[in-house]
Amino acid sequence: MIALIVNPAAGNGRSMVTCKAVCQRLDERGVAYELHQTEYPTHATQIARDAAQRGIETVVSIGGDGTITEIAAGLRGSRTALGIIPSGTGNDFIKTAGISMDWEAALELILTRPARPVDTGTINDRFFINICGTGFDVMTLDYADKAKKYVQGLLPYLYGVLRAIAAFRPFQMHIEIGDDIVLDGKYMIFSVANGRYMGGGIPIAPQAELTDGLLDVLVVDAVPRWKVPAYLIPLMMGKLYQCKISHRYMATKCKLRCRNMRLQMDGEIMPMEEAEIVCEKDQLLLHW
Repeated sequence: MIALIVNPAAGNGRSMVTCKAVCQRLDERGVAYELHQTEYPTHATQIARDAAQRGIETVVSIGGDGTITEIAAGLRGSRTALGIIPSGTGNDFIKTAGISMDWEAALELILTRPARPVDTGTINDRFFINICGTGFDVMTLDYADKAKKYVQGLLPYLYGVLRAIAAFRPFQMHIEIGDDIVLDGKYMIFSVANGRYMGGGIPIAPQAELTDGLLDVLVVDAVPRWKVPAYLIPLMMGKLYQCKISHRYMATKCKLRCRNMRLQMDGEIMPMEEAEIVCEKDQLLLHW
């Protein structure tokens, strides 16, 4: 038995078109399924947790990265697998997992490939699956969200980057990585990655792995505003971590303190003063 969870708002309504096609294909193949639509934030988590408790074999996300995160939170630590049929705007997590944007290919993978475990993470005991962080990327997301009503894919985030450059101010941060590394200073980016991509396809952590039991931590020194554009090409090409202003670490945990911090977690922005981020090894079964 498969449970489908569709976010009707994802992809500006594209998710419902995809869902209809998926249901028709499952009917044709004689695959038993149940269909659920999300009605409010965290609803997908509740539906997924209930499905896992009932012993459903696979829960399929039909939506964007936010829907994936909510469903994964409900399945975390269970024997029920997550399947993904992407229908959102950014679709970042699937790029690391190698899941096709084509719904037919994604469905075929779910039906034919056994689920395998992947790592997840927590921020102050709150679940995430892809990337979290603060700094320049949060400002970019703020502006990008406003543009998503008009364009899709990478374009909203490119717009967000340009707007963020004009408004950016560096952040004073206290960072602890693992048990031995302590950093204090003004930084432009603090990114903690389980997956590789953010912002509709920006490879912020191109060497991150979903199965290594480690978080990929990137700390980028603050630079004058007029220098920021020089680092956009390395960022877009997945080479920011090679720049002299960047410092890359691998760890199972890290801590961050930053006054008036706004931290993004899988695209959701939350205010907080302190964050403790922990990698959880093999906590989710995924068809990938």
